[in-house]
Amino acid sequence: MANYFEDNKSLEFQLHHPLMRRIVELKERGFTQTDGTAYAPKDYDDAIDSYARVLDIVGEICGDVLAPNAERVDEEGPQVVDGHVVYHPGTQENHEALAKAGLYGMSLPREYGGLNFPMVPYVMAAELVSRADGGFANIWGLQDCAETIHEFASPEQKKRYLPMANEGKTFAMGLTEPDAGSDLQAVMLKAHYDEKRGSWFLNGVKRFITNGDGDINLVMARSEEGTKDARGISLFIYDRRSMAVTVRRIEHKMGIVGSPTCELVFKDAPAELVGERKLGLIKYVMSLMNGARLGVGAQSVGIAEAAYREAEKYANEREQFGKKIIEFPAVYEMVSLMRAKTDGIRSLLYETSRYVDIYKTLTHISEDRKLDAAERAELKEYQRLADLFTPLTKLFSSEMCNQIAYDAIQVHGGTGFMKDFPVQRYYRDARITSIYEGTSQLQVVAAIRGVVTGVLGKRIEYLASQLKDEGFARERVMLQAMFQEFLADVQYINDQSNDELHDFHARRLVEIGGYIAVGYLLLFDAERDAIYARSARIWVQYAHGKVAEHHSVLRSITAEQLPLYRELKNAECQCNG
Repeated sequence: MANYFEDNKSLEFQLHHPLMRRIVELKERGFTQTDGTAYAPKDYDDAIDSYARVLDIVGEICGDVLAPNAERVDEEGPQVVDGHVVYHPGTQENHEALAKAGLYGMSLPREYGGLNFPMVPYVMAAELVSRADGGFANIWGLQDCAETIHEFASPEQKKRYLPMANEGKTFAMGLTEPDAGSDLQAVMLKAHYDEKRGSWFLNGVKRFITNGDGDINLVMARSEEGTKDARGISLFIYDRRSMAVTVRRIEHKMGIVGSPTCELVFKDAPAELVGERKLGLIKYVMSLMNGARLGVGAQSVGIAEAAYREAEKYANEREQFGKKIIEFPAVYEMVSLMRAKTDGIRSLLYETSRYVDIYKTLTHISEDRKLDAAERAELKEYQRLADLFTPLTKLFSSEMCNQIAYDAIQVHGGTGFMKDFPVQRYYRDARITSIYEGTSQLQVVAAIRGVVTGVLGKRIEYLASQLKDEGFARERVMLQAMFQEFLADVQYINDQSNDELHDFHARRLVEIGGYIAVGYLLLFDAERDAIYARSARIWVQYAHGKVAEHHSVLRSITAEQLPLYRELKNAECQCNG
């Protein structure tokens, strides 16, 4: 029997981060209220113990059910029968095991059948599921729809739909369309209100909808006739029981095969408006996307963990030229860096989850009572950090996941290219993480403001101030030098009065800041537990090279050089032969 929580001590380590005490106290309202349930924790230690026990159950199901089903699900996938999705039997078994254990919607309040868990253990569960089967993570995470309903729907809608998560109903978010991918304000699926029937109805087509035939679908639609921008879009709840949406097809994908990605046809589909009209994209979907991006971060870390473990195992078993391949510098450098990258993106993922926990919980508290001045300042600070670190996490975790999965195949050599080994599935599953819920390029757009306005710089200074161990003096000196260079680069770009140049170098600035921030996070982890010292030192050395490369390019490509790149879009192919 396998247990993916027990065999990865990094998760319990993050569960005991110093900031968790504040998070738990806020989540449980200082343990002064009771909701009448027998499983409400009585204090901080009781809460942490509860999180660990539940994660242990998730880890066991992942190791004993999800992981053994993964290869078969990947080979055969789901089907469309009579216009609706039928999960692969292995996927259905996964879903039923988790639903029977009462694990869906664990972050929801207990009054709706949830466990009232913070984001941190919820994201950990998503990482565990992703390590077992990256595709199933999209079904498990409910696409952050339940959280969005909890945050923005009416009390009646919450009572009607949120308990369905714990009952094992599936959720989906219907955003993209054939002509509206990253540009969501181009959505044209029509929503009209029928006065006689007293209901909204949806008509049109949605494409690339993850788990699209879910029981509950949050749908973005154009409610204001004659509009073409974001101000004409609202958000709606569609209940599959109406049977007014048909699955035209399931996309044939290179990865995450078990997760049905659907093209949906809405024909007078009855729906309920969420919140206010015209705020669908501007407010509600932006919040939903941030939660979904955190989910992709967890998915990326889970796939990276699985890929690293397979590579490390193979490198210690495979012999060439009379010795194990892990003994060759070319291989042990690669495997060691895979470990450091995995530890780094995990540390970033849970740091971000803690920021989200504090600001979201304070937001919910503010709906019940007035926050005092200190709480209002805390909410504002952590919301600012969450808005920056969420896209930063999605960018780094997905890109590193792709690198780690790529290197896992390289460690395996030719055998890794064969379907006899799972690393080829990790590689295929990893590829989507840097594309959906906003491409890496869009994460840069979302994060760059926090970089150029100094939010990231101030947080890096804070992270540096938390370090005490002089045993990492060399790494701290290196990070400090990188940080000073980063501040100079930010000032340099801010001083340039050229928006195109700003956009051209935005990714370099975001990544430089991210490499430094992760370095400090890993050093803080290493001070708490020496097991992370190796990854911290390797990461800082790796980051030093990447930052130097970005700095060099950033300073060498000025506005005068941009035509070299810009003109490529008009160039004709000059191929020979």
